[in-house]
Amino acid sequence: MKAVLKRLTWSLILFWTLFSFQIFAKVKLPKLISHGMVLQRDAEVKIWGWAAEGEEISVRFNGHDYTTRADRLGEWRVILSDLKAGGPYEMRVQGTNAIIIKDIMIGDVWVCSGQSNMELPMSRVSWMYPSEIAASENTFIRHFYVPRQYNLIEPESDFIGGSWQSANPRTVLGFSAAAYFFARELYDRYKIPIGLINAGLGGSPIEAWMSEAALKAFPSHYQEAQRFKDTLLIKRIMEEDNARIASWYSRLRQNDAGYKDATTPWYSPDLNTSDWDQMKLPGYWSDTELGPVNGVVWFRKKINIPELLEDNEAKLILGRIIDADSVFLNGVFVGTTSYQYPPRRYEVPSHVLKKGENTIVVRVISNTGKGGFVPDKPYELVVGDVSIDLRGDWQYRLGAQMEPLAGQTFIRWKPIGLYNAMIAPMLKYCIKGVIWYQGESNVARPKEYRDLFTALVRDWRKNWKMGDFPFIFAQLHNYGAAKDHPSESNWALLREAQLQTLSLPGTGMAVTIDIGEWNDIHPLNKKDVGKRLALAAQKVAYGEEHVVYSGPIYRSMAIDGKKIILMFTNIGGGLVARGGEGLKGFEVAGAEKIFVRAKAKIKGDKVVVWSARVKKPVAVRYAWADNPQGANLYNREGLPASPFRTDE
Repeated sequence: MKAVLKRLTWSLILFWTLFSFQIFAKVKLPKLISHGMVLQRDAEVKIWGWAAEGEEISVRFNGHDYTTRADRLGEWRVILSDLKAGGPYEMRVQGTNAIIIKDIMIGDVWVCSGQSNMELPMSRVSWMYPSEIAASENTFIRHFYVPRQYNLIEPESDFIGGSWQSANPRTVLGFSAAAYFFARELYDRYKIPIGLINAGLGGSPIEAWMSEAALKAFPSHYQEAQRFKDTLLIKRIMEEDNARIASWYSRLRQNDAGYKDATTPWYSPDLNTSDWDQMKLPGYWSDTELGPVNGVVWFRKKINIPELLEDNEAKLILGRIIDADSVFLNGVFVGTTSYQYPPRRYEVPSHVLKKGENTIVVRVISNTGKGGFVPDKPYELVVGDVSIDLRGDWQYRLGAQMEPLAGQTFIRWKPIGLYNAMIAPMLKYCIKGVIWYQGESNVARPKEYRDLFTALVRDWRKNWKMGDFPFIFAQLHNYGAAKDHPSESNWALLREAQLQTLSLPGTGMAVTIDIGEWNDIHPLNKKDVGKRLALAAQKVAYGEEHVVYSGPIYRSMAIDGKKIILMFTNIGGGLVARGGEGLKGFEVAGAEKIFVRAKAKIKGDKVVVWSARVKKPVAVRYAWADNPQGANLYNREGLPASPFRTDE
């Protein structure tokens, strides 16, 4: 019996050994090396993967054969060189198994990273660019969407998913909008394939994108990274957050008077609302007698629909709502949005609209702060070519009042987490450069941003081992209510930190202070962002020495009696005051550093600044505000000057 058991045991061991060998002997490739990929031209390109220790691997590509063996860790790689733009090509990777990769292009590969303004997909702005989307079919523009993940323990070796997609009217909706327009500009100019690796995450601070080694220079962030390597701590925080948030929403739903009467809920068109209050929308209910309460508030408005529009499909456009909303038309649920940032654009089915009186009901949840409808956004019901304005008087009533909901602990934004999971897996992938749009989440700490941003650029370049590859970034846009007097500004300070990063070699910046929106941290104009990033790339990455790729950049100043004379670089065809009026956006101060609005005029390639209130000027600021509305110094090529100050 013992002999039988012994033979059986050895048989099982042999079986599992052979089974395991068959599993691990199979050649495996990273997600980036897959069908439709774009390989970097004119560079040493790594093709890598995993196999059994010592397994021989051969790669055949474009008429050349490359061979290697997997090392003791099962890792292998080969180097392709002298790749010229073109395609499509096919690659065969052979070990104990064979992998065929089809539809490969050779061109330029750009990593597109940052936070939500880089991540924001074309679908979020699709109604602005219908012709561009319709004409987006282009097999030479490819996009790889990096899965949104984090790892606070160690760098990942691969992404959990992802695939390359070429641009067409269907797939382009998932492309980063800014990155797509960037790629289109480059393709139209150079006619070479462009690969985009979209690795951005909304809300992410810059320290989440830095390696652990780079963060050692920033003790507070490094210590935070060490703290969150405790998986039990993470589990406890997430469980507590989830329980607290679930409890808040559960109590809100239970207490909401709008749902208490099941026979006539407040979204019913038949509800008697004679005792409801009125307010004008858009606006915030904190400005009404209701005051700054959190919880849920219901809004109702009646509109008349002519017989001609009855039973037609429609689009209900409700600007932006803080924080969440559920929308009903004639008692029919037509859409919901769970957080404040996306534009509200709801499709109304054909059977909902009726001739005569129609009732729109919006249930709004405010978690914290001011709840309501964001001003200066579109609010309308669109039926074919007919638009019905929804601004004006609405009825409203409080459904339930709640304590403010404490914010979630966003573990995914903690230091090193995004670098480990979304950047580290592609460090072997050869690239042309990086485009970066991030900074909003660091606005509260602008003074450290210069050091952080400089460290990130150096960190990525060091770890990619490709030298000082081009790093092109978007400066923060204009945001917030404009002020009619000089004031301090964290947004301006962070823009200054971004401007100072240009001291690094191989960097370029797109100024965007004129294409944002005061009431939206996610401005919709991503086309011009992409164009300006591409202009900077033409200079920095493609060596076009004569291209005007930037607006005026402050260089130096001289005091001339009661005036200050400013000198600039990047003046292009000359300095201009956009709009044909005098220069705006300048401030001047004396030794006491109290800034006042200043007059300014262009004199040749210089700007002269003065104020009758400042007899002995010592410093100038330009566009120094969260939202520098009206600042109008440009070059003749139509590119805006970067905000600056001379009193740093």
